[in-house]
Amino acid sequence: MQGFIIYVLFFSFISPCLCTRLNVGTTNDIYNVMQYGAIGDGKSDDTQAFSKAWSSACTSSGMSTLVIPSEKSFMVTRVNFSGPCNAKILIQMEGRIVAPSKEDWKGAANLISMEYLNGLIVDGNGHGEVYGNGATWWKCRTCFRPGVLFFHACNGLNVRNLKISDSPKTHVYVNQCDGATFTRVSINSPATSPNTDGFGISYSTNILIQDSDIKSGDDCIAVNDGSTFINATRVTCGPGHGISVGSLGRNRTTEKVSDVHVRNCTFTGTANGARIKTVEGGSGYAKQISFEQIILVNVKNPIIIDQKYDPAIRDTSVLVSSVTYRGFTGTSATDVAIDLDCSSSGCYGIVLDENNIVSAQPGKKTSAFCRNAHGAATHTIPNVLCLSK
Repeated sequence: MQGFIIYVLFFSFISPCLCTRLNVGTTNDIYNVMQYGAIGDGKSDDTQAFSKAWSSACTSSGMSTLVIPSEKSFMVTRVNFSGPCNAKILIQMEGRIVAPSKEDWKGAANLISMEYLNGLIVDGNGHGEVYGNGATWWKCRTCFRPGVLFFHACNGLNVRNLKISDSPKTHVYVNQCDGATFTRVSINSPATSPNTDGFGISYSTNILIQDSDIKSGDDCIAVNDGSTFINATRVTCGPGHGISVGSLGRNRTTEKVSDVHVRNCTFTGTANGARIKTVEGGSGYAKQISFEQIILVNVKNPIIIDQKYDPAIRDTSVLVSSVTYRGFTGTSATDVAIDLDCSSSGCYGIVLDENNIVSAQPGKKTSAFCRNAHGAATHTIPNVLCLSK
């Protein structure tokens, strides 16, 4: 009897602690799309199940995890994960998400939109994939084609371990985001797929793309108007059109980009390597840009500034300045490895240093071309004698 009393007193003493621990452990609520009616056979429309699961996760408190489970394939027609939410959300996107064909796509919006969310984490855990079914769109060059993933006004965003393939247009849009990191993102579309940029970035700041592989039919990364402090490191690009700033100044508008830094990246068989492109007739600037420690394998235009991207319009005033190319090594598929074609207003502060770009064809030499380009070149092959001071 005495032992029983001691047991009861002991249990009554520790039980509040156990309850507290249990309460703490349940703050991360799990919302699995299968529990909301998803079928996961790759054919049934699971859009409503995704929307219901998101609504529950978003209105919860504390930490919420939305689970899109592995070894399942979910066809959705259009999903909008929109905030603000009460909870901080982790999306475990471990299954395969499949877009419908062009005929069954609902509207021209992107397949999956994530908007007005702070601290969002999207983790594919190396298994998650979004398939855009883009081949059903690509033949229609005049169609307004959607993208696959669209992030709008998502601050403190973290996307990792995710595969994205065959988007109708741009694979990942980043718009009006402050602080976003993309790690180990694999993008895969054929070289012949039109306008399938890997990443399209606009009106955003403090964006990092790292340790990622991008194969596309357009720019691997396109840095567009309103973007600052954009970083790409340890990115492999090819096929594709390279990493581009612009085009800027379309429709005679004022567009601005600054503080773009590309480091330790590899371009293989791309149409361009490091590119800045502006349209004549616009205004604004592209400045404080650097490309450093770049490996080139059979790249058509390893270093290029093109200020006549749309030659039908004249007299550009988009100013290009403070651009550094340092540590390029590898091969050019064309004779002109360095092409600095600036407008009549000129490009200023161009720095080329410690570059060694040779021809991919044995016995041929590479050359440089400049028009209205001002700066200095040191320890660079090919010799860049055409720069003005």
